[in-house]
This record gives sequence, C-alpha cells and structure tokens, in this order.
Amino acid sequence: MEATDDFEQWREHVSNAFVPLDAVSVGAARFEGSVGSASLRSLKLSEVAGRQVDVRRTRATIRCADPGLIKVGMQLTGHGVITQHNHRAVLAPGDFAVYDTREPYDLRFDGDFSMFVLMFPRDRLRIGAQRLTDITARRIDGNHGLGQLMSTFLAGLRRSLADGSLPTTAMFEDAIFDLLGATLEAEGAHTPPGSVLLVEAESVIDSTLADPSLSTAAIAAQLHISTRYLQKLFEAEGRTVSGWIRGRRLEQCRRDLSDPRLRPDSIATICARHGLPDQSSFSKLFRAAYGVSPSDYRADPPAV
Repeated sequence: MEATDDFEQWREHVSNAFVPLDAVSVGAARFEGSVGSASLRSLKLSEVAGRQVDVRRTRATIRCADPGLIKVGMQLTGHGVITQHNHRAVLAPGDFAVYDTREPYDLRFDGDFSMFVLMFPRDRLRIGAQRLTDITARRIDGNHGLGQLMSTFLAGLRRSLADGSLPTTAMFEDAIFDLLGATLEAEGAHTPPGSVLLVEAESVIDSTLADPSLSTAAIAAQLHISTRYLQKLFEAEGRTVSGWIRGRRLEQCRRDLSDPRLRPDSIATICARHGLPDQSSFSKLFRAAYGVSPSDYRADPPAV
C-alpha cells in the first residue's frame, strides 16, 4: 500500500490502479489515503483507502481509455455509495457491488473509508448482459446467503494477497469467477418488487430537476401509477419523494458551485438551473445540508 497525504497524488494513483477517473476531495479535514494493487492472471486486486471523496467515471474519462472492465468493490471500513444505470448501492462493511467501467458511475465516501476491489475483463463474468445491467450498482448484503459466502471469500482473498499465500493457478482464478457469477445470478433472481419502478422514478426525477413544478403527482402520472404507490416505493427505502428531489437538486448545485468552469455563472443562475429559483430559500436549504452558505462554499471549494 502506498500512503500519501497529497490528494492530487492519491488521485493519480487511483487512476493508474484502475481506469481514468475524476476525483474530488469534499472534506474540510486534511486528506489521507493509500492505494495498493497486485495481479492474479486476468484479475487485478486492489485496496484503496481515503477520506471524504467523490470518484467519478465520466464520458470524458471513458473516452480517454475504455478497456471494457468489470469491478467488484467490497466495503472494508466506513460507508460508500455507488451509483450507475440509475441504481444506487449504499454499502456498509462486508457489503459489495458490481459496476462497469464502460459506463459512467459515481462513488461517494462521506468519511474515512477503505475498499477492496476486483477488476477484470467483462468476458470473464459468466452472466448475461441483461442480468449484469440489472445487478449493476445493487447492494449485495455481505451478511446473508451467497452474498455472505462471497464476502467471506473476498476477505480471505485479501488476506492471502497481503501475506503472499495467494494461489496463482488458472483453476483458482476460475473458481473466483464461478462463485461470483453464481452470487450475481442468485441476487438478480430476487429483485424486490417495485424496484424497477423505483429506478424509473429516480430517472424521471434526475431528468426533470430543472422544472421547479416537479412534484410527486407529476412523477406518478408519468409512470402511470398512483401517487400513494409512488410514495410507498420511496418509504420502503426510508425516503420521501420530495426529500429525494430536494437532495438531488442540492447535490447538483453543490457540484456546480465547486466546478471552476462554472465560475462565471451566478449562484442565482446555478440554483435556478436545478429547479430552485428562490435564491433565499436555496441558501437556507444549502446551509442546512452542508453547514455553510453557497457563497462561502464557492469561495473555498474542495480541491479538484
């Protein structure tokens, strides 16, 4: 593991270990992180640690290099959020998720974290394209069923890598992919009822954030379901529709405020762009969410 307190250096190490990525430090505390990697035939095994960062695979970074790889990330410490294909996996230690470097994704870590990551060519994963799409960025519980078996196996793989006892035979590599494929097939076969509609609702919200009149009723009508059923879908996840809309708008505004390319845009322009035309109300919401005013956040943005 190569440790550093230089965020720019850490960001470079992360891109070198995986694929080209954008990373933003979102914390006020001094950054600390580390990255370490090793190879097992077609597998690349990495452990990455850091503090309060957003890591993004964007269309621009995909154009830089698109080797067509799949990643499996298991949370070791702290908590992380992986978003891809309008799916969102919130990971606690032991949980893991799959994501695809050929498509944009976002990883967010709000505190100190560490993650163990497997990366390999897509053709090594023996599941169909639709099943892969269905399971991408879905939390796989590391405490139950095949998810627990896979999580325990990954933890053992990490220990073997650290102490130098990792087998390097083709049969062992095949066994890793067999177990992973079986786990993903089983998880994909038990997609909770309503989850597809929930993903569709989140997609509608993200595509219409600029509309200040966006409402629960309007989203339900677009999906041809009742308002109450839409509310129940969000309640099952411990959320509300209005709270999710507000949170997504604030997050988009926060990112715009930290983007040096958007310096010419006023704060009023930015908040209106994402469906919050009342700058006074926006400022109150932003301070409540992030602890500082929009102007103070913009004056001292996270390192990019």
